[in-house]
Amino acid sequence: MTTSDMTVREELDLIYQIRGKVLSNDDLTGENLFLVWGYPTVIVLLMEFAALLIWNEDWCAWLWAGIPLIGAPLMIYFLNKDYARTHRRTLDERAILMMWVFIGFASCVGGAAMGFAGVFQQAFFAYLGLLCGMGCFMTGVILHFRPKTVCGIIASVLSAVPLFFQGDLWPWQLLITAVIITIALIIPGHLFRRYVIWRREW
Repeated sequence: MTTSDMTVREELDLIYQIRGKVLSNDDLTGENLFLVWGYPTVIVLLMEFAALLIWNEDWCAWLWAGIPLIGAPLMIYFLNKDYARTHRRTLDERAILMMWVFIGFASCVGGAAMGFAGVFQQAFFAYLGLLCGMGCFMTGVILHFRPKTVCGIIASVLSAVPLFFQGDLWPWQLLITAVIITIALIIPGHLFRRYVIWRREW
């Protein structure tokens, strides 16, 4: 084997090592997804709270339909944008995506079941807060991003608070849930987005 052959082989090995390092340290993706779902949910909660408390009207309940109509297209857009940049989906990204799809499905099915059972006002918002808190916690664990883990724990603990506001106090569950969603989605969403941008610039 000649010296030139060894040089070519060493260069190829070096290329593969560098390629593997780049792929393993690739930019994190999905930094906008928490915000895509967090802001519409909080806005709808606050609008419904205002409608019930100020005007004693529940017409804002129909605005819930706007959350998936806004969130789903934006989620697809950002996921496709991330895929166009990295040309791959990691196992962690797929696991996180499927987990949040399941949480969305569980929220819809659970809300419908509670509505038919007549316990929607009593339990749904605590249920929603717990799902979002657990999802935030698990996302932080998978990504090794501690702020999401901490926010997930706080949101999960606070999810029990709406249970104490029943009867005439029920509208306040909406405001409390807005705070929980802010802790579970919006705050960690901004922190994670800033972290991802910092990593890309670095």
